[in-house]
Amino acid sequence: MSLFPADIVEQAQRIITDFTARGLMVATAESCTGGLIAGALTEISGSSAVVDRGFVTYTNKAKMDMLGVTDATLATHGAVSKETALQMVHGALFRSQAAMAVAVTGIAGPGGGSVDKPVGLVHLAAKSRSGKILHREMRYGDIGRTEVRLATVRTALAMLAEAADRDDIQA
Repeated sequence: MSLFPADIVEQAQRIITDFTARGLMVATAESCTGGLIAGALTEISGSSAVVDRGFVTYTNKAKMDMLGVTDATLATHGAVSKETALQMVHGALFRSQAAMAVAVTGIAGPGGGSVDKPVGLVHLAAKSRSGKILHREMRYGDIGRTEVRLATVRTALAMLAEAADRDDIQA
């Protein structure tokens, strides 16, 4: 029995198997998912060879203190923005021993949305030490808090796999 749906467990298993074979470690920086990405990865036996650390940075202060997101970025673009996701992923990567990192920030709902930033808006970023970076702006819609969070985990895991394939990196 798993805490996660079967498709997420399968995604996580593929990442753990592939990254273990390649000697790659991962760090996560999570806001709206509250640690679920790291949780999905650590659901897999042997994940200690891959998961270096996870940062759960729900508040703006935590994003600044733990990941180095700047006050200016938060003031100008807000916590849920491409700019914040990019700073989060950079901070996670360079405050860890990981070869790759993934970061997510969004509005899971049911409240907190606006016309410009509706419920279901999530910014995700993945980055490797070579400097290659992926960004996705997802608009999952107001599908419910749990579903937004699980959809974000699925996208984040897919981005980790894609970033590793694009980079073709080895430890």
